[in-house]
Amino acid sequence: MSPTTPPPSDLKGILKQLGPGLIISANIVGSGELIVTTKVGADAGFALLWFIILGCMIKVFLQVELGRYTIGKGKSTLEALNSVPGPRLWVSWLVWCWLIMFIATFFQLSGMVGGIAGVARMAGSAFDDWIWALLITTSCAVLLFIGRYRFIERFSTTMVAGFTVFTIFAVISLYWTDYGITLSNLKEGLSFRLPDNFTTAFAAFGVIGVGASELIYYPYWCLEKGYASHVGPNDGSAAWAERAQGWMRVLRWDAWVSMVIYTGATVAFYLLGAAILHGKDLTVSNDDMIPTLSNLYQTSFGNIGLGIFLVGATVVLYSTIFISTASNARLSADFLRIGRLVAVETEADRLRLIQIACVSLPALYFVFYISVGQPLTLVMIGSIAQALMLPLICFGVIYFHFTATDSAIKPGKTWMSFLWISSFLMTSVGIYQFVQVVQKYLQK
Repeated sequence: MSPTTPPPSDLKGILKQLGPGLIISANIVGSGELIVTTKVGADAGFALLWFIILGCMIKVFLQVELGRYTIGKGKSTLEALNSVPGPRLWVSWLVWCWLIMFIATFFQLSGMVGGIAGVARMAGSAFDDWIWALLITTSCAVLLFIGRYRFIERFSTTMVAGFTVFTIFAVISLYWTDYGITLSNLKEGLSFRLPDNFTTAFAAFGVIGVGASELIYYPYWCLEKGYASHVGPNDGSAAWAERAQGWMRVLRWDAWVSMVIYTGATVAFYLLGAAILHGKDLTVSNDDMIPTLSNLYQTSFGNIGLGIFLVGATVVLYSTIFISTASNARLSADFLRIGRLVAVETEADRLRLIQIACVSLPALYFVFYISVGQPLTLVMIGSIAQALMLPLICFGVIYFHFTATDSAIKPGKTWMSFLWISSFLMTSVGIYQFVQVVQKYLQK
């Protein structure tokens, strides 16, 4: 394509350009929903439905703002975080904070590897869990080593579309069971009440909707989709401003469409957990995580529900591992570049680093799972780390708005009001989670 490309002018053209948000949606509609969100439903019943919806909706403002920075500057998320003032040791303090969360997400992904191994065991496999873990991580590495953006985009779009429809149908099917969802259940869920203990809910807040990891990922997929290159470098011209505004319109559509998709899927998972697991007084734990979750589909679909669950859970967990690894590989390459740990002078150098990361990261997931072997605990570690990172991302986004956003693409006062509200709520959740972690540590 040419160095700069005019934005599409009609809705059909805009929809054809969507892609980064669908990749993020496919990553979101995975372990966070199948494991963490259903656990919240099992623990709290319908009481936190409003909290789940809020957690999905408010993060889209940060997602768009990070995309705005990328379109205006043509830079990645880590480059943006590295520009934040403060203490530096090779890179900015904020990049080091991200690195801690980044490593914690390896635990989360290794927990998903263990989840698939548990699915295979429940299906009657005679192989040990470590063999399945090796097969899962190796196949993921091979697919990503040979794949490119277009392949990843198509794979994720197919996964998110199929699984979202499947999950919503499972909720509708409850109508013909003893666990059908009533209007009184929904009224309870939207009454804005908090249970006595919602530590799990706050951990879930870090991963439901656009989690901290997905917020970091999003600009990378925007760059690979070409949004920033279509706009071109900012030369201060009216033509640049017009292109930037047009591609921002595409980006907003991308973010909002993906928000509708992942919010629908997240709510469906929560309702399944609240109606079935809470209704049956079942708890999601390390020892029987997969058998407990199978109730979601066996209750909805009867005798064939187990088979549907085994296939669906495998697809969901594997697609999340796949897309997260593709995203993490790009982040790894970028971190090595901005930290000047590896010389990256050409696009070929960057792609080579990404390929190396696509192989080495799944190997780390395998080691983490074999070492710990507690899938739910592993997933929760990553969830808590993401919740703790949210306030720092909020700080960075506000800083970028006031110091690095061109006036041609700055949002209006209404948008900024929602951005401030969103940032306040996410910061509050992060602080609460931090206090809980510290108190738990001091009690030991």
